[in-house]
Amino acid sequence: MTRLLTALAGFSLSLLLAASANAAETVPAPAATISTSTYKIGVDDIVQVSVWRNPELGITVPVRPDGMISVPLIGDVPAGGHTPSEVAQTIQDKLATYVRDPQVAVILTELRSHEYLSRVRVTGAVRQPVSIPYRPGMTVLDAVLAAGGVTEFAAPNRSNLYRKTADSTRTYSVELDRILKRGDLSTNFDVAPGDVITIPERIL
Repeated sequence: MTRLLTALAGFSLSLLLAASANAAETVPAPAATISTSTYKIGVDDIVQVSVWRNPELGITVPVRPDGMISVPLIGDVPAGGHTPSEVAQTIQDKLATYVRDPQVAVILTELRSHEYLSRVRVTGAVRQPVSIPYRPGMTVLDAVLAAGGVTEFAAPNRSNLYRKTADSTRTYSVELDRILKRGDLSTNFDVAPGDVITIPERIL
């Protein structure tokens, strides 16, 4: 029996610790993925429903303001406030009346409801401080370029990425000048939703 598929890129944090005796603690920032076990679908999120061997039952729709989505054969199904796996199970149970042994996958294709909380901010000595939507694979350099790059007053090698965790805020040192001028990507970290990147001005 084919295993029920529920896939979604999510936010995984695997922190590589690095510190020096004369500097504040800094940790290489990890890539981020979205966990399907905890993410709750919200209004306006776009969900894709697939039914194995029954492509005509597949849909890609936004979650309505009432938190529902409409699925062929079975009608409205609650999605808002539930994880993709929970929604897939509900659809699977309802489809069992019409389809033999249905196998359902629910995938989030666009995260719209949580976009504000998921934004990445770039502040300080950049040409245009910005707050931009997080996208999987986004790096520090992507975010800084979206802010128009650094100004002539910037001290790019003293840049920092700040990431809020459950009980604290972690700081990651970014050598932005090495990234921009030398192509050294060792501190071009993948960003996570809610990250703040600051580029200070140099001391004259």
